[in-house]
Amino acid sequence: MYSQRSSSAGAQPPARENDQEMYECPMCHLVCTDYPVLQEHVELHLEESSFLEGRNLHDLELAQHIQNEEVRQRREASRREREDFQKLQRQYGVDGSGGYKQQSLKNMEKEVARGRMKPSEYHKRKADMMESLAFGIDDLKTRTSGITEVLSHYYRSESKDIKRVWLSMGVDHYYCSLEDKGWGCGYRNFQMMLSSLLRNGTYQDCLKDLRSVPYIPTIQTLIENSWREGFDPQGASHFNSRLQGTKAWIGACEIYSLLTSLSLKCQIIDFHQPTGPSETHPRLFEWVLNYYNSDKGNSAKVVCTSKPPIYLQHQGHSRTVFGIEERKNKTFALLIFDPGCPSQEMQKLSKDVDGNTLRLVRRFAGGLRHKQYQVVAIDGVLSAEEKLARRQASQLFVAQRIP
Repeated sequence: MYSQRSSSAGAQPPARENDQEMYECPMCHLVCTDYPVLQEHVELHLEESSFLEGRNLHDLELAQHIQNEEVRQRREASRREREDFQKLQRQYGVDGSGGYKQQSLKNMEKEVARGRMKPSEYHKRKADMMESLAFGIDDLKTRTSGITEVLSHYYRSESKDIKRVWLSMGVDHYYCSLEDKGWGCGYRNFQMMLSSLLRNGTYQDCLKDLRSVPYIPTIQTLIENSWREGFDPQGASHFNSRLQGTKAWIGACEIYSLLTSLSLKCQIIDFHQPTGPSETHPRLFEWVLNYYNSDKGNSAKVVCTSKPPIYLQHQGHSRTVFGIEERKNKTFALLIFDPGCPSQEMQKLSKDVDGNTLRLVRRFAGGLRHKQYQVVAIDGVLSAEEKLARRQASQLFVAQRIP
């Protein structure tokens, strides 16, 4: 009843004015002369108070819900960012899961478990690997030699549709094996380049400390040494200055730094966009032709040059260019060693050259349609002063771009 509620609210006793009873609202002190009117007025106060309390509670709940949702979204974004970062680490081999040695042992154990490798072979290969690691020299088990020599003979005597061909001589093919499958292409291409350089008297002084083709872990150490010398500090930071014990991918910049640290004069050329129809790169083919055809006076059909092979990089993979064909129909084809091609296939080419086996190394313009390519090309030896200048400029190095 009203009398109970008004007393609990501290209602004031009625006053009198000119012998007329006056009633004052205990909540807003409004004075009324009619008691029922005052009762309705006070009830409105109480209803409004109840409504405001409910609205305040709803607002508090809504604010808490919004805050909780923001926290949930931040946690979800943080989780996705962490997972994406871990995925990138795994993709680029810097997730702490081990490197060449660990992958080799793990994959050989899988082969034994699947019955594709005998335990005796596993122990022999493990012993061979440990010996190679100790000496830092590649075991040559993925190498195929003699292909360029066989091709030189083939072009001279058999090929009828070739006008001229230029070759880097003495380039061995190296294949990504169980030990480095999925990440070793950059290292294998360096081995291919080095196999030719070691046969070239021009570079013997630069490579006197590398009398044999090194193992991948040794190449990783050589790149780390180039970083310690001061080459490519930005790249070194990307890898936390460490490649040993990882499955980290390397690219054109790491190859450039390594070659320059060995006092080899080289350059990176960036073909940053297609220059022909159907997303092709005719300017890349022109550049390779000019690189090999430096002796304009040599009109021989097969030109065995002293030019080192070329490191060719595109998104996700790298290969080695060891020559170029000029065909009678006025088209060109690059001759390319792919470290992803198994040794068993390459050995077929070293024994018998025909149209089918040439497909392993021949690439026409339509076969090179990645958006961007980079090449690393060697052209001489650096003096001590030139090497110092390149080291000092390495922080500001920008690849030359071919428009």
